[in-house]
Amino acid sequence: MNSNTIRPGHLVMVDMDGTSLAAATADFIREHDIRAVCLFRKNLGSEAEVKRLCADLRELMGPEALIGIDQEGGSVVRATFLPQPPAAMALGAADDEALSEAIGAAVARGLRGLGINWNFAPVLDINNNPANPVIAERSFGEEPERVTRLAGAWMRGSLAEGVACCVKHFPGHGDTHVDSHHALPAVDKTLAQLEALELKPFRALAPIAPAVMTAHIVYPQIDPEHPATLSKRVLTGILRKAMGYDGVVITDALMMKAIHERYGHARAAVLALQAGADLVLAQGARHEQLAAIESIDAALRDGSVPLARADQARGRVAALATRFPIRAESYADEQRASDDALMRAAWARGLVALGAPRPPRADERLRVFTQRSVPCDGVSEAGPSAEQIAALFAGFKDVELIALARLDDLDGASMPRDGRFNVLASNHRARYGAAAAGWRPDLHLVLWNPYQALDVAAAALVSWGYADGALAAVKAWLDGRADALPTPPVTLAPRAA
Repeated sequence: MNSNTIRPGHLVMVDMDGTSLAAATADFIREHDIRAVCLFRKNLGSEAEVKRLCADLRELMGPEALIGIDQEGGSVVRATFLPQPPAAMALGAADDEALSEAIGAAVARGLRGLGINWNFAPVLDINNNPANPVIAERSFGEEPERVTRLAGAWMRGSLAEGVACCVKHFPGHGDTHVDSHHALPAVDKTLAQLEALELKPFRALAPIAPAVMTAHIVYPQIDPEHPATLSKRVLTGILRKAMGYDGVVITDALMMKAIHERYGHARAAVLALQAGADLVLAQGARHEQLAAIESIDAALRDGSVPLARADQARGRVAALATRFPIRAESYADEQRASDDALMRAAWARGLVALGAPRPPRADERLRVFTQRSVPCDGVSEAGPSAEQIAALFAGFKDVELIALARLDDLDGASMPRDGRFNVLASNHRARYGAAAAGWRPDLHLVLWNPYQALDVAAAALVSWGYADGALAAVKAWLDGRADALPTPPVTLAPRAA
């Protein structure tokens, strides 16, 4: 074996600009023999444009092409023109394995129809930290048994429809209070503590998981020097050896600040491969992608990444593409309509009522507080607008809508006891904390981060998200046409007055 048999481009996944395959991008992919591309919101034009882009990428990269996307459900859904799946925590509330499996299959059918063969889902993180700023409703719950059952069912559905899954974020991102997109989190737990909670779903589902995505988190009691993505103790010691995992290990994006600001693409790419990763997600500017490729090339030549290690990684990635080939099959209208109905029904089944909320009467005078707009933050899609919130109250006789630039700036005195029924519609992700100490709405609609219910002294309706199906379910409850479950899959209770 010699270095000429392994191209560095085989060990990286890149992103790209635009909704079509530009000549310069095609030249870059061809020159470096790149076989894996991840699509993001910036790449998704119309459905027809996405199909064309995927077809062009498949023709360019060949039969071992991998086209990936984040189509988890809830707020993390890139292809919003497909039927919109419920957030994992909505499925956690419904607690129905058959439903989760059906949703996983429906998501896969939609992606397969576009020409996408790899979905970076489901999330196996156990969200046991209410301050978690990035996972929350993306998790199936706070109990390892529930997460394992429902995520496993979701995976079975996806795999049966021919789309690869990628469980994440190993060894667990549920107990952080820092978003690794912006800083480097640390989880100060022993291996025994991780085995008792975070690692349980990964250990249980590793035998059927085609791929695992790493977490940009430092576990100082295991490896105080490197985040999991770059840690041989974590990826080789725990995942490969202790758990016996032999599927594809892909890093989370190197451009995330937890990695980029400390290591840069060049150093991180090599460290990840040395640690036991097979594919480096070198998302970023072209020069950053090139830095990752060139650093891998140099490491292959000087032996700092042994050829045997690189060949093993390349073999795993090629096997994944062979097992899950791109099949741009038609997504029939009848099947799409059926999948959309399934997802809407799943959203409705996940509604949870906390503290015995009551819907307002149709003739009641209402005052609704919400944020005017919530832009996409690069991880989650844009939150529901004030116009969408107003539509929830269509049919009510007298509604005063107060749309604020920032909902956190709401003054509790703005909720006077003047005969109007005060509704707080939480349409953004961040927790409120002390800002909400004086808020006393009559009803709190928690339309995104469920842990906002802990901040506000009010009975609440929790939807776990704001997709069309979620908002339709909330509207049905407000109109008195639907019920809500009494028990959530995580510990929640409205703040005491």
